[in-house]
Amino acid sequence: MFNRFKRYDRPSRINSGELITLPQPILDSKTSIEAALQERRSIRDYTPESLSISEISQLLWAAQGITRPGGYRTAPSAGALYPLEVFLVSGQVDNLPAGVYRYKPEEHGLNLVLTGDILEELSAAALGQDAIRNAPAAIVITGIFERTMVKYGNRGIQYVHMEVGGAAENIYLQAESLDLGTVFIGAFHDDQVSQVLNLDDQEEPLCIMPVGKPRR
Repeated sequence: MFNRFKRYDRPSRINSGELITLPQPILDSKTSIEAALQERRSIRDYTPESLSISEISQLLWAAQGITRPGGYRTAPSAGALYPLEVFLVSGQVDNLPAGVYRYKPEEHGLNLVLTGDILEELSAAALGQDAIRNAPAAIVITGIFERTMVKYGNRGIQYVHMEVGGAAENIYLQAESLDLGTVFIGAFHDDQVSQVLNLDDQEEPLCIMPVGKPRR
């Protein structure tokens, strides 16, 4: 059970080459795309329940999962250059220690980047928003603009921002089909989020999406 008042030791940077394989995504559900669109809302208040690794698998696959040979993904990308990177910030996920994980679309798995629960620090970097602090997990999407700009020049900046919107909407709709709640958060200090996640210099944070079971 997730305890919103429990916090772990401050995370430490690690270099883990070990891949945590996620459950294969389910490609069918009882929720139609029309129903998900109708019911989708921004949810900021979550119950204390933990998330399952299967739920995490579905959300990450919806964001940037591979859908067919050639590396094509669930969200469209200008020139199929895929500048987005997806991180899972785990606080309380069943069978997954608290930490920061980078999603690896090609393997549909996770690489551990930081150990420990950083949701409190991530919330502070996002103007103290409770939705992040009290969620069992959050998804952070970053962008490596050079991947797109190498082909499209400065116009590629716009393309990257367009792309994060598509990926985020996929997360929204997948969350709805799983009876979960999320919200797109863009109000944060870029440099502070980068520091909390210990991002590489070429990566820029684009959005934070806390995820949890909605409080009815």
